[in-house]
Amino acid sequence: MLNSRLPARRGLLAAVCLLLALFTAAYFTGRAHAAQSATLQGDAAHPARTQGWVDTRLYFGLGPIDSGSAQAGHSEARVTESEWIAFLDKEVTPRFPDGLSVFECYGQWQGKGMSQPERLRSKVLVIDYPDSPANRAKIDAIRVAWKKKTGDQSVLTVTQPAQVSF
Repeated sequence: MLNSRLPARRGLLAAVCLLLALFTAAYFTGRAHAAQSATLQGDAAHPARTQGWVDTRLYFGLGPIDSGSAQAGHSEARVTESEWIAFLDKEVTPRFPDGLSVFECYGQWQGKGMSQPERLRSKVLVIDYPDSPANRAKIDAIRVAWKKKTGDQSVLTVTQPAQVSF
C-alpha cells in the first residue's frame, strides 16, 4: 500500500516545487523590472508620463554653405558656433532651462523674389514642453530674437502633440 502512494506523493511534491519556483521567479522578476524602470521617477520638471505636451522644432539658418552666395532673405554674415552657443545661452536656455536638443543639418530656402534656393548651414532646435500660451510666447520670442540678430525673414517652426516620457 505504501508503494502505491509513493508515485502520487512524488508527483505532488514535484508540482509543489514547480509552483514554488514559478512564484519565486515571478516575484524577483517583477522586483528587478521595477528597479530598472524605463521612466524617471520623482522629478516634477521631467515627469514619467505627460499629457498636453508638444514637440517644437525650430530651424535656424546659420549662413550660406558657399561664402558669398547669400541672397535676399538671409544675412550674408555667417553665424559662428560660438555665436550660436551665445544665442542659446541668452535667448533659449533662460526660457526653457529644463532641456533641449540641437541637431546640425543642411537646409535650402527659396524666399520671395529668389530665383533659386539658397543652401544653408542650419541648426534644428528641439524643445518638448507643456503646451500653454506662455510657452508658445517663449517660442515666438526666440524666433523674433533670431530674426533681429541675423536679419533673416523667418525661422521655420513645426509644433505637434507629443507623448513624452522621461
